[in-house]
Amino acid sequence: MIDLRSDTVTQPTEAMRKVMAKAAVGDDVFHGDPTVNRLEDLVAEMSGKADALFVPSGTMSNLVGLLAHCQRGEEYIVGQDYHTYLYEAGGAPVLGSIVPQPVAVEPDGTLDLKKVEAVIKKDDYHFARTKLLCIENTHNGKVIPLEYMQKAFDFAKSKGLLVHLDGARAFNATVALGCELKDLAQHADSVSICLSKGLGAPVGSVLCGDKDTIKWARRWRKMVGGGMRQAGVLAAAGIYALENHVERLAKDHAKAKILAERLSAFEQLAVKPELVQTNMVFIKAELAVAEQLADFLETKGIRIIAGETMRWVMHLDVTSEQLNYICQQVEEFFNLL
Repeated sequence: MIDLRSDTVTQPTEAMRKVMAKAAVGDDVFHGDPTVNRLEDLVAEMSGKADALFVPSGTMSNLVGLLAHCQRGEEYIVGQDYHTYLYEAGGAPVLGSIVPQPVAVEPDGTLDLKKVEAVIKKDDYHFARTKLLCIENTHNGKVIPLEYMQKAFDFAKSKGLLVHLDGARAFNATVALGCELKDLAQHADSVSICLSKGLGAPVGSVLCGDKDTIKWARRWRKMVGGGMRQAGVLAAAGIYALENHVERLAKDHAKAKILAERLSAFEQLAVKPELVQTNMVFIKAELAVAEQLADFLETKGIRIIAGETMRWVMHLDVTSEQLNYICQQVEEFFNLL
């Protein structure tokens, strides 16, 4: 199957599997896995942060990051459509008793800082204490500029707030911006980075921050069941991905742009190629058409998620030849309507 549902569906490459098989391991809960330690040191250095923590998932990375910053009854301000509010099962309020304050996300993926300021609580025991601002970069494939990141960080500091960056696809952002990870991460107190999306590792994320933040995050990781013992086989995949798969993200971005341009030729699909910034193409269609298209493509070995708004994602397992095949099958579908 050619799977366009997400960049989380990627398979580890043969070269990645080889380094996984040879990885030196130890007990990471005792901080004794040499490959995990090497991964954490590498990502800390790349992000310009003092320390880093390897965890099983981006959801856990965000969770332990938020809980490291906020105590029970404290509040984090977050985009209404950001993962740390909408797509992570309410973990922060359920498990940490911290309060989300959602704010509408702007069309470009940012938060209007005037709207953020309006919901910051005054120092009054009737209210939850506002402690943290959460940003997401990228958001729905949109790249948040460094200028905005700095502006949001400076604003947060002027209000006495910490900043957490959900950088699940931070390297898609850095490749699109032409910068390094530390250029992005400097505008946040902590940053969560996924290895298992565009970078192609089979599992894992890394939380970066200062020593004290990571100390508390490590305690929370243990509490929520994230201690993985001999995790070096997974960390080795992450190291390989960071050393070999970052620059190639530009190929996914280019394929997404080509896909958007070719799909925009079909009047039944609403696609705006000019809005494609990274590896995601968003397509609007009538639901009945989308469902028929999904069923048809499934018979041709192509998997998508039907909806009035669809997200088709390019990743390292989609070749240029497959991209041509996808577009040919879409054309065949509409010729048959």
